[in-house]
Amino acid sequence: MLEITDLAAGYGASDVLHGISLNVPEGECVCLIGANGAGKSTLLRCVAGLLRPSRGRIEIAGRDRTGGSASARLSYGVAMVPEGRRVFAPMTVRENLEMGAFRRLIWRRDRTVSDDLDTVFELFPRLAERQHQAAGLLSGGEQQMLAIGRALMSRPRLLLLDEPSMGLAPRVVQDIFATIRRLNRDGMSILLAEQNANMALKSATLGYVIAEGEIVRVAESSQLLDDHSVRSAYLGL
Repeated sequence: MLEITDLAAGYGASDVLHGISLNVPEGECVCLIGANGAGKSTLLRCVAGLLRPSRGRIEIAGRDRTGGSASARLSYGVAMVPEGRRVFAPMTVRENLEMGAFRRLIWRRDRTVSDDLDTVFELFPRLAERQHQAAGLLSGGEQQMLAIGRALMSRPRLLLLDEPSMGLAPRVVQDIFATIRRLNRDGMSILLAEQNANMALKSATLGYVIAEGEIVRVAESSQLLDDHSVRSAYLGL
């Protein structure tokens, strides 16, 4: 679904990523673990079209999409749940979700949007209960549910999740990752960037370890969970 080859990117004159290569097979959940500042968010921003790489290639569903804009990536089936959730605070929960389907609502009311709303409300019942409430009044966990639901409203083939556990209570983190696993079981391709290595590796089939903008280890998630150096550096064990 996603093939990244020799990707370099950064801000200004300095590169943050140095020759990253990564693959997300169709229907798989792949996690990217690493310390804060390692380059996880920068990589996801490149995939989402929010940052143009200085070198390398990004293929989505077998086609070169390296130069595409964020809007174009959305049309290719890529949706991103950003770090910090970034909900539209003054707008209601329902309006936030409808923004995720804006391409289908620009010219006319698409009946499928209502169906997708029902799907999101089934996935996150608390959003259904609060659909007419301002998003800024939701708890952190509810805002994370809303950010995921908003991304799902675009009907993505590839879902990018940037630090979905950040700032959330342990119980809420469990619920969020249960949702991620459910989406993957239903066939969605997922690239998950996460500092909570334990939860990420337990939810993915393949893991990449990134440090200082370079991939330093690639293995099945179960192998990384058993690796002494990974356990010491990222799992606190």
